[in-house]
Amino acid sequence: MPRIAFSTLGCKINQYDTAAIQSSVTNGNDYTIVPFDGEADIYVVNTCTVTGKSDAESRRIIRRALRKNRNARVVVTGCYAQTNPDEIARIPGVTMILGNDEKYTLRDYLKYSSEEINDRKIFVGDISKTPVIHSPELTGFPLRTRAILKIQDGCDSRCSYCIVPFARGAGRSLSPDNVVNQIMSLYRSGGYKEIVLSGVHLGGYGRDLSPKVSLSSLIKRILSETDIPRVRLSSIEPREVTDELIKLMSSEERVCRHLHIPLQSGDDYILRQMNRNYSAAFYEGLVLKIKGEMEDVGIGCDVMVGYPGEEEWHFDNTYRFIERLPLTYLHVFAYSPRPGTAAFNLKDSVRGDIKDRRSEMLRGLGEKKNLYFKNAHAGKVVDVLVEEERDEVTGLLKGYTGNYLRVLIPLPVAMLRSNGNPAPLEKGGKSPPFLKGDLGGLWGKGGFDQGFSDEKTDSSLINSIVSIHITGIMNGSLSGELPR
Repeated sequence: MPRIAFSTLGCKINQYDTAAIQSSVTNGNDYTIVPFDGEADIYVVNTCTVTGKSDAESRRIIRRALRKNRNARVVVTGCYAQTNPDEIARIPGVTMILGNDEKYTLRDYLKYSSEEINDRKIFVGDISKTPVIHSPELTGFPLRTRAILKIQDGCDSRCSYCIVPFARGAGRSLSPDNVVNQIMSLYRSGGYKEIVLSGVHLGGYGRDLSPKVSLSSLIKRILSETDIPRVRLSSIEPREVTDELIKLMSSEERVCRHLHIPLQSGDDYILRQMNRNYSAAFYEGLVLKIKGEMEDVGIGCDVMVGYPGEEEWHFDNTYRFIERLPLTYLHVFAYSPRPGTAAFNLKDSVRGDIKDRRSEMLRGLGEKKNLYFKNAHAGKVVDVLVEEERDEVTGLLKGYTGNYLRVLIPLPVAMLRSNGNPAPLEKGGKSPPFLKGDLGGLWGKGGFDQGFSDEKTDSSLINSIVSIHITGIMNGSLSGELPR
């Protein structure tokens, strides 16, 4: 049976798409999925093209696959493949390039031999003419505790720096019935406790449907018709965080109090040049309104440095703007010229060393804000969805709160004495430098369980929503002790 390996770069949408492709090729038990780091007969690279660095990383992964097994078939798909297939075709050894529409039928393309496709290895159509969203029903995501559901694809905006509309096509939405049915399946069959509603332009969900549907109305249906414990939103544009959505998030415990709202710049001149549809004042008012309704909300943003024409005072405006806002984390990017975008031919480019300095300053500011947000949780009770994969450094269980704080659980249940007290560390051992807390209970397959007995093992916490009383913070990470 041929061995097939996958590598995914970029956003949650790409992660979903890879899971969909994996499901399609293994449906008939014709292929065996193996780790990408090992030897495979077929390597599939699902690429990203949001920045020049994304393109370079995609090429690096492609070449790594070629080195693993020079006789393997290497298939490249995703946004980089959609927008620049000829560049990828020039990499010696690449077997096939599939566009973002064609990748969903990878199984059919794999039926062709290398000789049959040798003269035409690029299969990339016009994504702008794709009328429907591809969102096949999935039952699971390998090595993931939360399920991603793509409810929207494509984008009708034209931000001057952004290549994504050319890679993903026009905005198109999954029907509400389909969304609800897939969530019911993922919860009942897959056992998932959290669904991440994702889209290229998530806030534009439902505009292409007849009748039109809003994102808020969809979430209400999900809450009414499914028992999924948690619903999380992926990135959403400022103008699309409506009062209705804010009210829904503040009143419904099952909706995660976490919003990622792209900012890009805190300077109005730069925002206009970027063709963003809001001002700094609007963004500030929105964030303060959200924070006023939900004190514990986690609000993150994207911010770009080095857009053509960004002078030092433009950057200073952005820095001071972010400094005064109650944001909880930042994703900082340096502007990267993308062919085909309105900004590609702009002059007044910013030097690389200046971009690096500005990026470093904003990342430092983001770290301070994130630490402040974590410190504010001392003494609070938080609910954590415990993940299947442990922390790579400590080996401890880990998970995320609804407002997107990472939490480590330092003491596995197996370390408890029969009286419920923590067992002593081995000689020479050190206490993990994380926050201390008390574990209050969990929401597992049997509902909410108040407390634990010494018979339980730490593996019983995986894929459960655990209540932890936070009592401190060290080393930038939250964590909690098991009950005494």
